[in-house]
Amino acid sequence: MNIPEQRRNEIIGLFETLQPADLARLSDWYTPDARFKDPFKEVQGVTQIQAIFEHMYVVLENPRFVITTRIAQDNQCFVVWDFLFRFKTMQPGVDQCVRGGSHLAFQQGEDGVWRIELHRDYWDAAEEMYEKFPLVGSLMRWLKKRVNS
Repeated sequence: MNIPEQRRNEIIGLFETLQPADLARLSDWYTPDARFKDPFKEVQGVTQIQAIFEHMYVVLENPRFVITTRIAQDNQCFVVWDFLFRFKTMQPGVDQCVRGGSHLAFQQGEDGVWRIELHRDYWDAAEEMYEKFPLVGSLMRWLKKRVNS
């Protein structure tokens, strides 16, 4: 049995409308032992995933995802997104955009509800983050230039 399209779209839509108040309800969208991985962290369990999103709201101003593409097959999908935000302390007031994608795998629970069991984010930390920092960015751009020459 495959995840119903309506449920998949509901979960994907969560990321576009996510607010701090929604974090207490992440267990509605993730299995209890769900796994999450991105270029910086790898965690398991809704509590750990919730902590990542809570930290996002602590250090970033107005973080939001804009989903640009959805590809679905069976119990999995891949979404391409733009993550828009501003840093609260570093370069405050400067709009930032990180482009990436997420692989989501869904599992139907004993209660019959489909939830995310695997959430893996793919994005280039060097290009999308490090190159934007003044000192590190200069080094990263220099390294990229050297590798490409």
